[in-house]
Amino acid sequence: MTASPTLAIARLTLTEFRNYRELRVNTAARLIALTGANGAGKTNVLEAISLLAPGRGLRGAPFEELARQGGSGGWAIAAGIEAPHGLVSAGTAWGGQPEAGDGGGRSVMIDGELQKGSGALGEHMRLLWLTPAQDRLFAGPASDRRRFLDRLVAASDPEHGSRILVFEKVMRERNLLLAGTRPDATWLSGLEAQMAEAAVAISAARLVGLEALQTHIREGRAASSFPWAEVAVEGEIEALIAEKPAVQVEDEYRRILTDSRGLDRAAGRTLRGPHRSDLAVVHGPKAMPAGHCSTGEQKALLIGLVLAQARAVRAGAGVAPILLLDEVAAHLDRARRKDLLEALAALGSQSWMTGTDAQLFEAIGDAGAVFHVDDGLVREVMER
Repeated sequence: MTASPTLAIARLTLTEFRNYRELRVNTAARLIALTGANGAGKTNVLEAISLLAPGRGLRGAPFEELARQGGSGGWAIAAGIEAPHGLVSAGTAWGGQPEAGDGGGRSVMIDGELQKGSGALGEHMRLLWLTPAQDRLFAGPASDRRRFLDRLVAASDPEHGSRILVFEKVMRERNLLLAGTRPDATWLSGLEAQMAEAAVAISAARLVGLEALQTHIREGRAASSFPWAEVAVEGEIEALIAEKPAVQVEDEYRRILTDSRGLDRAAGRTLRGPHRSDLAVVHGPKAMPAGHCSTGEQKALLIGLVLAQARAVRAGAGVAPILLLDEVAAHLDRARRKDLLEALAALGSQSWMTGTDAQLFEAIGDAGAVFHVDDGLVREVMER
């Protein structure tokens, strides 16, 4: 049965963003394909949408790099979002000033009211994305897999990103204090207590999120043409939480931090904690670690994971997340491209996809719209 869509971007406006002087896209479609040559600006549209959620977007680029060359130096993104409780107007902008703090100095408006930070966007937008840079995720560094894991969790738990920001901020303060000549022990203890509290909350959210994800992977195995996976988080704090009450884990991690001050000072960084965890993924049908699979198999595993997480978000939050799928069809055969589009339609998500050739989306159906992108211009070439 096709799920009723509950979250979608009906109107998107970009101003002085990347290669767009001004762009306005209106669409009621749930499957949206952006086609055109490499460098035309397809991914820039997806990046703009990703900035309508907390964080730094799917590329993680400094905000000054997002401003159009030869433009005013700033940029703005606005959208009309169809949400379960009605139409929401959301926007974010950066005015060309030097970045400051974790928020990067960008402003956020929701229904005409200025917000304290980008975290407010998480109350209205739930996003998942895949990009070509993730194609070798399982063979790359643990930090990439950890960020991927945390984005999956944040789609279900909007506060997860804020917890990570708190942990990282306090950890930096501790590292700076340890680097001093005579660090204040009382101050260090206070920072370590904050780190321990945030660390346990982060690790607990990861475990809950992966349990839900694994449930929806199992439930979707028979119906999916994409390989199923076994997923787990490998980390010291996560392992402790699986065995002990959260309060005890906080106390234990706080002791770990206290005992590690000398080593951390010598290393110039904090050596133990949730910032060192890794996501372990096994190709289920082959019982093979994902990092040992072929590039095509890894891509298929990633797609399967994102689809399963979208189902988990829909089940837990009652809203299907918006999906941003950059060049998702490039390495899929015709049958699997058709399967992907059918899975997206059944999910009920609004999905924004990119590809160089419109034929990649020939099976998009009545729920879809195809747009051609050419050097800052976007025009619809196939209506619903």
